Amino acid sequence: MSMRRESRDRRSRLHGAVVTVAAGLLLLGSLVPASASTYNDDTGSAPEETVPAFIDGMPVDEYVRTFDHPLGSQIRRVEGDHSTEETKAAAQKEPAVGPGGVQITASVEGIDVSGHQGNVDWQYWWNQGKRFAFVKATEGTGYQNPYFTQQYNGSYNIGMIRGAYHFALPDRSSGTAQADYFVNNGGGWSGDGKTLPGALDIEFNPYGATCYGKSQASMGAWIREFHDRYHARTGRWPVIYTNTNWWNQCVGSTQNFGATVPLWVARYSSTVGPLPHGWSFYSFWQYTSTPIDFNRWNGDQAQLKKMATG
Repeated sequence: MSMRRESRDRRSRLHGAVVTVAAGLLLLGSLVPASASTYNDDTGSAPEETVPAFIDGMPVDEYVRTFDHPLGSQIRRVEGDHSTEETKAAAQKEPAVGPGGVQITASVEGIDVSGHQGNVDWQYWWNQGKRFAFVKATEGTGYQNPYFTQQYNGSYNIGMIRGAYHFALPDRSSGTAQADYFVNNGGGWSGDGKTLPGALDIEFNPYGATCYGKSQASMGAWIREFHDRYHARTGRWPVIYTNTNWWNQCVGSTQNFGATVPLWVARYSSTVGPLPHGWSFYSFWQYTSTPIDFNRWNGDQAQLKKMATG
């Protein structure tokens, strides 16, 4: 399967890239890959792939370091990660609270990964008690994670509930175009009870102006485009990953997604803190980036599976 670096999306940064893929689409409820030759645009499942040694003439890991912006990377760049072993322990013990302030008796631990993690040892993280994972699939309309299949299928095979995420570049192309690119390249959904709806990662701009040169109204409209298109393609509303400072500065009160969108909030502290405008509770919380991004589902395993099932 080829990955094209669209010039209008990456301009002079990206060119054409090829990633070879082979058979292996996951059957519903199965832990064993079955035969398939292409991505399934509706389910987001992906075939087995051979990670190329070089992309665009660069060693694959150098390519990832150059062009892959992991979830939360720009939040850490701007605000830092001040989490400690003490704050992580406190975050894991904080009572889960659902809609209306109802306390939940349990929560679920997970991680998120991107091309920067390469081939992930999923057995290790399972043994550490992680039960869900989000895997970076795409960025803009010109980047695909070359390690996506190992990470996405590997987390599923070990028994985790998994989902994919997309790093938004709102100044490069429309929300509709980026939602299509995401769904077409691994970011879809299937109601198998083990696949979460895809997540839109929207945070500080890695290339320039904090809000990508957009007003609050135009940024809100861009996110709405992505939101609506993802729902039209998959039947599910996307998760939105962000942090309170960026969202309140760049989107503010121009749009309210709280009625449809599960919030995944980033705050590297012992408590989740104030939430972005429009949400009264969170679904996921990224509470540290060390030694890897740790996340918490605000509910129990049965509730997480219900979210995956739809």
